[in-house]
Amino acid sequence: MATAGPSRLGWLDALRGIASLVVVFDHSSYTFMADFRRELMPQFNTSRYGIMVFFLVSGYIIPASLERRGCVRTFWIGRIFRVYPLWAAVVTVLLAVNLLGIAELRDVGQQSVAAVAVAHATMLQELLGTPNLLLILWTLSYEMAFYLLVVALFTVRLHQRSAGVAVTLAVLAAVSVAAGVTLPASALSDLVGTGPLIGLASGALVVAICCASSGSPALRVFGGVLGGVLALVLVPLNGTVPLWEGLVILAVMFLGTAVHRAENSQCTWRWAAGTAVMVVACGVGSAYWYGDDDHFTRRGWIVAFVLAVLTFGAGLLSRHRRIPRMLTGLGTISYSVYLVHPLLLTVIDSTIGRRRQDSLALEVAFFTVLLPLCLLTHRYIEAPGQTWGRRWARRVQPP
Repeated sequence: MATAGPSRLGWLDALRGIASLVVVFDHSSYTFMADFRRELMPQFNTSRYGIMVFFLVSGYIIPASLERRGCVRTFWIGRIFRVYPLWAAVVTVLLAVNLLGIAELRDVGQQSVAAVAVAHATMLQELLGTPNLLLILWTLSYEMAFYLLVVALFTVRLHQRSAGVAVTLAVLAAVSVAAGVTLPASALSDLVGTGPLIGLASGALVVAICCASSGSPALRVFGGVLGGVLALVLVPLNGTVPLWEGLVILAVMFLGTAVHRAENSQCTWRWAAGTAVMVVACGVGSAYWYGDDDHFTRRGWIVAFVLAVLTFGAGLLSRHRRIPRMLTGLGTISYSVYLVHPLLLTVIDSTIGRRRQDSLALEVAFFTVLLPLCLLTHRYIEAPGQTWGRRWARRVQPP
């Protein structure tokens, strides 16, 4: 057993571990338990459950990381070395197995190889009208949008307004559904063209990060605001999820931030609880008004959403309790679990094929193979990347 101290935040590791297992089950059930999946999804959307837990955890910890450093430059260095090394390794292996003929890449339509590569390099591909090479990469686009918004609020000294931002985004989501505002997937890409949008957005992203990381106060504000505007344009206008859900995702992350502020006496618990009520009410209301379609059942989404918030709340209440080491360890390798499992499934689907009948034994066997593999990727890719990031951050940290 391991104690979850304030520096270790073991309860957050436990939540990440649980969320990663649920997401892996959601995706692997296509291959090994398709019949069970068809019965379960209309009642409980396991993918959205795991993803919402991840987003709440990110909301709790990411702004705190920036504010603890007090430096946008070291924040971006930390994020880049945390996210990109494993991402690059997984994408490289995916391309290699595709060339070997033992896995198939997703169809990217008429887009050029260069456009697809640039879109993925920004990690905004989901918001740039570009199909993800691996399906799960779509969530990283919303993570990147959240980073940009967090930096924007920090540079203009509005970062303490997390609760207000969460409520505003949630209300806008509900209002958009109630007013019948709908947009086709990747609407902005259809309007201006995918290639031009990728070029414009990638250029704006580089300028935003470089300016926000500079030593000039004016450039920092300019870069922060530019990045924030980019996120606020792309999420509602060019996502592939419905407009309201994109706004709810951002609201959920800022709800996590509001909880962190209450935990550190930067706002009251009453204010954080009120924010949670508003975000949940608007999220549930939006899903209910949106209704059902071929790829969405409101009951499954609502149950998953509410359970994700309750799971985060349960983790918060247990933050001073002893957390099982197995869960904290699983949380430590959760990013590897998240990125490696779809690569492994892609190879299985392309070689062995999906099962015609449910097989719990094969489902368990998949986890048995996956977790040791993720221990290796964490140890030899993730951990060294984070170490390099910390060293570089210390070198460029301003006095």
